[in-house]
Amino acid sequence: MAAPVVVYVHGLWLTGHEGFLLQRRLEQSHGFEWKAFPYASTLLKMDEIADGLHACIAGLGERETVHLLGHSLGGLVIMRYLERHPMTAPGRVVFLGTPALSSKAAKEFARFPFGPMMLGEAAVNELIKTHAREWPYPGRELGIIAGDQPLGLGRLVVDFGEPNDGAVTVAETRLPGAKQHIVMPVSHTGLLISQQVAQEAGQFLATGHFGD
Repeated sequence: MAAPVVVYVHGLWLTGHEGFLLQRRLEQSHGFEWKAFPYASTLLKMDEIADGLHACIAGLGERETVHLLGHSLGGLVIMRYLERHPMTAPGRVVFLGTPALSSKAAKEFARFPFGPMMLGEAAVNELIKTHAREWPYPGRELGIIAGDQPLGLGRLVVDFGEPNDGAVTVAETRLPGAKQHIVMPVSHTGLLISQQVAQEAGQFLATGHFGD
């Protein structure tokens, strides 16, 4: 029997390589196979990115279990992918610091000259506009991990005025329909390098619950 595979979808301005510590920890703790999906976050439309994720997952062949793990904008890529390409293989989903409804930091960044160009069309459409999203897949459990250590570039462009990870507020990560939502003392980048976050993410993907 093939090991369950975790498809990792990175966030804005990243490449997929930044998830190497998370990859190693999930492989060691749960024996998951890892597949990173790289995409040009500032050059492509969201539908194009989602279709690319579909091709990536289709390239895995027949799998008994396919989990999805999205960091920041990557969580919204996963949502668009599932809207356009319903999955047949069972699996769970974890979002790490995904601004599910909108992003204060992105809105402020877009006010700067060349801000929208640097964000790219996908981020502008998904993060600046407020969306009434919810998780509509009860058969594909979603767990959300947010951070509340305010260290990040977002603090340079916006006064969050509420708990945040330096880029995304805790409130922005809440998505109706998710099975669980937890907050951990890490920054936006720290979500990818924290051993505790890796433990919680792996636990949810394996069992559908955070914690022991």
